[in-house]
Amino acid sequence: MKSAVLWSALVGGISENTQMRKPETPARETIAPSDLTFGLSTCKRCLWLKYWFKFELKKEFPLVKPLADSQEEHFRRAPMQSLHSSLKPGVVKQWGQWVKSAPISINGFETRWKILGIYDLLGHYTDGSVGIIDCKVSDSERDSGAFYSPQLEAYAFALENPAAGKAVEVASMGLLVWKPTHSVGDNPENSGFGVYQKYVAVERDHDNFMRVIGDFIKVLEGEIPESGPTCTTCQFLTTRNALDLL
Repeated sequence: MKSAVLWSALVGGISENTQMRKPETPARETIAPSDLTFGLSTCKRCLWLKYWFKFELKKEFPLVKPLADSQEEHFRRAPMQSLHSSLKPGVVKQWGQWVKSAPISINGFETRWKILGIYDLLGHYTDGSVGIIDCKVSDSERDSGAFYSPQLEAYAFALENPAAGKAVEVASMGLLVWKPTHSVGDNPENSGFGVYQKYVAVERDHDNFMRVIGDFIKVLEGEIPESGPTCTTCQFLTTRNALDLL
């Protein structure tokens, strides 16, 4: 109950007699690449609370992870041109590995923030460069290069500006999308589903990434922002908090 009240106080905002106190240091100083797509576009308040107080509502997607894991496993050690004919000769040699960047500099000023995340697949081209492949199991129309560009650019930034080790050139980025289309098999032991597969190339856009990451860090370094107008988490917790005042 105590944690629920704290959650409500944090997300519900500031009452007449209390004021939110920002800690001296954030709960984490590493930025998750996926937050550059979903975080900024949903609710800046929830995003701010996640980084300063380590408070976030965990969302479970029971089918997504095993399907994504199967997709990644299917393409381990696969020739890059089997993913799409437009890709250069090479092989998928790495998968599911953490990458961490050096501190991010904005307008010549080094911030405290770094990129930290796990890529899905990493192809190694014969010329020594690499290609980032982000696996998706989805039928969403937003599975576009523009939407996921900041997330993939974050992985690229970490690979090209690593906290430790040798930097590598990222020559390509793309989404490998599986869209389930039909069931297959005739008994429980061999049943499954068929998929429509497409590769969506994501063009490199470093300038846009720096703009997005700059806006992201500006939100984090500021005071607690307003809730997103359509944030269901904030709406629920604000309503729940109000019940205690009845």
